[in-house]
Amino acid sequence: MQTLVNPKPLLFNQFPRSLPVSESVSLCLAQREMTNESSVGRVNHTVVTHFILLGIPNTSSLQTILFITFLAFYLCTLLGNLLILLAILADPRLHTPMYFFLCNLSVLDIGFSSISTPKFLANLWAKNRTISLGGCMSQVFFYHFLGSTECLLYTVMAYDRYVAICHPLRYLLIMNRRVCALLAAGTWITSSFHATILTSLTFTLPYCGSNVVDYFFCDIFPVVKLACADTYIIETVTFTNTGMVPTTCFLLILASYVRIVYSVLKINSGEGRRKAASTCASHLVVVTLFFGPCALVYTQPQLSKVLVTPVQIFGNVVTPMLNPAIYTLRNKEVKAALRKLRGGQTPAR
Repeated sequence: MQTLVNPKPLLFNQFPRSLPVSESVSLCLAQREMTNESSVGRVNHTVVTHFILLGIPNTSSLQTILFITFLAFYLCTLLGNLLILLAILADPRLHTPMYFFLCNLSVLDIGFSSISTPKFLANLWAKNRTISLGGCMSQVFFYHFLGSTECLLYTVMAYDRYVAICHPLRYLLIMNRRVCALLAAGTWITSSFHATILTSLTFTLPYCGSNVVDYFFCDIFPVVKLACADTYIIETVTFTNTGMVPTTCFLLILASYVRIVYSVLKINSGEGRRKAASTCASHLVVVTLFFGPCALVYTQPQLSKVLVTPVQIFGNVVTPMLNPAIYTLRNKEVKAALRKLRGGQTPAR
């Protein structure tokens, strides 16, 4: 009769009889440990479906103050930028290239401040720090998408000021509607590719360990620390891209303003110089607010760990609120449009 082979693993009483009892026991224990390690490995490699945001470091005792402060800044940002949009759309005198780009900036500021602030406020209010994987991906994508778009838009606005001052007679011919639309669309489309690449590289990594993000929103570096794989490529690509894009834009803006200053110095009348300078003053201030903190982080590596959180809070929350004020404080046309919007004095024709 043919003997059937038992396909199951050997049990304790199935070890070869030639082995001593002590060795049989050792072999059995080793097999049990291997089984336990295998099951532990399966537990550790569970796919992460959500993350936990710890919030702003070292602020556990300031939750109420943070909630009130962030809520006030966010509401001011929404109100200010919406008023800018409505004023420009309602006044035909402001349908010019400069104000077209300013409308784009207002939309960006509303979107940029909405990436992390509402979720952070909800976390503070409900004491629930959980964010889904999809929500985390959205924060990473839109943070780099809108941040890159704003950086490129400042460059386009600098070019617009260059054409207005250095080629005033050909300004409307050069900056026609088609050119303005292409420049604006180019900033949004280019940035979407930039953000898609970074987000894809970030979330194709396996996340199988801790899901606790030591930050107040999902950004690439805090998230990839949790990956259970080599993160050298994504860290290198991110550092290169987020360094090259602002640096290139800043150099182009600097080149535009060097040419603008040269042209302004050639103007004979003091009134002409003041008018030319006033058209650039607001843009120079917002560019300084945007690039200044970033330059501080990159040029002071010993302080980067200390500065990175305040810089991102400033860029996410404070700058979008300040931009509408900067563009209205010294701008008579925008002030007149806002008065017209609320039913006051009609702008002079």
